[in-house]
Amino acid sequence: MQILLILIFVVGYLAIAFEHPIKINKTATALLTGVLCWTTYVVFTEQKETVLEELSHHLGSVSEILFFLLGAMTIVELVDAHQGFKLITDRITSKNKVTLLWIVAFITFFLSAVLDNLTTAIVMVSVIRKLIKDSESRKLFAGIVIIAANAGGAWSPIGDVTTTMLWIGGQITPVNIMKMLLIPSLISLIIPLIYMTYKIKGSVKKPKEEGSDASLDVSQVVIQAQNSVIMFFTGISTLLFVPIFKTVTHLPPYMGILLGLGIVWIVSEILHSGKDEEEKKPFTVAHALSKIDTSSILFFLGILIAIAALESTHLLSDLAVWMDKSIGNQDIIVVVIGLASAVIDNVPLVAASMGMYDLSSFPTDSKIWEFMAYCAGTGGSVLIIGSAAGVAVMGMEKIDFIWYMRKISFTALLGYFAGVAAYLAIFALLH
Repeated sequence: MQILLILIFVVGYLAIAFEHPIKINKTATALLTGVLCWTTYVVFTEQKETVLEELSHHLGSVSEILFFLLGAMTIVELVDAHQGFKLITDRITSKNKVTLLWIVAFITFFLSAVLDNLTTAIVMVSVIRKLIKDSESRKLFAGIVIIAANAGGAWSPIGDVTTTMLWIGGQITPVNIMKMLLIPSLISLIIPLIYMTYKIKGSVKKPKEEGSDASLDVSQVVIQAQNSVIMFFTGISTLLFVPIFKTVTHLPPYMGILLGLGIVWIVSEILHSGKDEEEKKPFTVAHALSKIDTSSILFFLGILIAIAALESTHLLSDLAVWMDKSIGNQDIIVVVIGLASAVIDNVPLVAASMGMYDLSSFPTDSKIWEFMAYCAGTGGSVLIIGSAAGVAVMGMEKIDFIWYMRKISFTALLGYFAGVAAYLAIFALLH
């Protein structure tokens, strides 16, 4: 059964990677792979009820991510409909590609630490759409957004799912993880930026503004500007409130994002209460949902349930134990886990590692937990489907798996190993 499961996953993974040559949509392949993995599991086991219980358990975890993604994307689309991101884009005046790349990357890096890498990636892709018209240039910027979002999420206890897992599990403390991982995470972004500085040249051309203000009188322009400001700050505030809501209530992040969506929705309704249905339509949640790429959410579903099947059949935990026995060196194991998270979701890999190394042997803030937070957080940037941020950007900008491998993967790999070297040097210096 395990060999068949691996075979199905590998074939499905290759079909996703070569989506364009074989002309089969990656979402269809991901859904088929996920369902076939669970079908194989249930057919080859006698404990059918146990399999169904495990599937329900995993579907709960997967649904949390999907609802979070759906809520965040809808909030971003609502802010965008009100031209809220003009507050950022109007202040970024440089058209030089290199300057713009560094500005976008550093905004993404620090915003990701406060929000999380997934939400930040969605927000920043919406921003670069307003700054760059050319599709190829926008894809390169989106690639750097993925690297910056994952790097920014790694050093913050609320910036990445795996770092949050380690924090909640008692493996790390917030102050220590920020102190130890800020510099390695920053280096893992700066090295790709330096590399890209020599690869890109010229200036960007901004896309034309949608909906000209020429037909509006002065009072309408003022009201539109006020609405933009209100929606921007409401949207960003609700996104920033999600980690606070989680800390205070202990409810999962998707509950916070749904609360935020409800607030943004109400504010939007109030702002346009005097308009008829036709005028209100572009500013409604229904319209925002119609603009979201739902196929990317279904792709996410397929990938995550396929990985859940590998986790339920203990293939991932077996892999972790095998690495421990065959490799031995913990630093190398953690580096490999980080690289493996580019292929297999980092959440089950870190969960398996947390089960393999107990707190009695490796207490809070041990080297292994700090290093794992960095590697699992940034390693996913090597492939576009290696992180939640990557999958979201892939759907939003229609980035091809192979294109990302050719244009971004090597750059991300350079940054990853530079950060590894930086962390090991800092640890050796402090200990």
